Amino acid sequence: MLFLKLKLHNLTERRRTDTSLRMSKSTSSTKLEIHVGSMPFTLDKELLASKSAEVAALLKENCNEDLSYLFRDIPSDAETFELVARFCRGCAVQMSTENIVPLICLSFYLGMDENHSNNNLLSKAVTFFEQRVLPSWNEIIKALRVSEKFLQQTMQLGLFDACLQAMISKASHNPRHLGEPIIISTNYGDTEDGDESYRPNASRRLFALDWQEDLTTLPLRLYEPIIYTMNQHEIPPEFISASIYQYAKKWIFSCNTGGESMSIYKRKSQRNIIETLERLLPHGRELLPCTLLFEMLSCAIDLDARSACRNGFEVRIGKQLDQAKVKDLLIPSQGYAKEVQYDIKCIRRIFKIFYGNYNSSDASGLITVAELIEEFLAEIAGDIDLMIDTSSHYQRCP
Repeated sequence: MLFLKLKLHNLTERRRTDTSLRMSKSTSSTKLEIHVGSMPFTLDKELLASKSAEVAALLKENCNEDLSYLFRDIPSDAETFELVARFCRGCAVQMSTENIVPLICLSFYLGMDENHSNNNLLSKAVTFFEQRVLPSWNEIIKALRVSEKFLQQTMQLGLFDACLQAMISKASHNPRHLGEPIIISTNYGDTEDGDESYRPNASRRLFALDWQEDLTTLPLRLYEPIIYTMNQHEIPPEFISASIYQYAKKWIFSCNTGGESMSIYKRKSQRNIIETLERLLPHGRELLPCTLLFEMLSCAIDLDARSACRNGFEVRIGKQLDQAKVKDLLIPSQGYAKEVQYDIKCIRRIFKIFYGNYNSSDASGLITVAELIEEFLAEIAGDIDLMIDTSSHYQRCP
């Protein structure tokens, strides 16, 4: 992509150093011994300097200088540095989706650009990135997963922006790259207990081989800006909403072992995830089934998420409460001093939101919710801790 090459060109121009002068000869050793992580490397200084502007500039100032400090905070791992060492020795470098991002970061860090040497490593790596990674949704996801370790450099060099633009373009043409939207079925007799009123679109199976790499496998600090940008570019919200729910399912629901036994770190991490997902979740009726919204709300309550997060889910639920089932409303109370078994105050707020936003001339929705209230009251009637005024409150609801 042109903008990526321009950004890298501008960055390299800022650090361009005149290295046309030959390094002064010295009787000191021409070998450079360094450690990348725990792996030792021995390199020829002149070979490295012939490809690296950063090394050449330092050697020109003092050819006897110990350059090992240059690699102390190097944005690389041993495997990536081995590729650079092979390139400097004139050997073939096997580039792949899994190593291309760290390779670009390292070659930029060392100044291995065309200003210093023709056919240098940085241009080769960028060309591979543009021709082999960016055209494919799968390869972008794979590259991004690796880039988390070098996220700061990935952002600075424009690699993340390049991936993001490519993903937006692909999702705009085919939003099913995000996965199939979750269909709300009105036929409650499809299953034995009539419990499954939603399901992913079955056609997803037909496309499984086309994009096996799932956006939800990315860590939150990569997933969040991608979904935020997709919202800004008006990718259909039903696809975004389905992806957000699947992300919650993967990163919270499937690994939640219960609040009491959860470590403080894990609990804080999951709280951050659910709060972020609520902010990203598009507003709109029937983007997700009511049951799934209740699941996310219950998770937010259990993780003690901020009130803005809980309120956000309550508002979305309230606007489509006529699709809820009585079991959705049975949210356990939290805290040590439980006045009631279920979170009655939360359900009250949701009912108020529904009635406050109901503007249809069709009264069927009101009737459905009135029946839901009756079922709910019957369900909680056996709660021996139920507050006396709860029943009368719901009976006064419009």
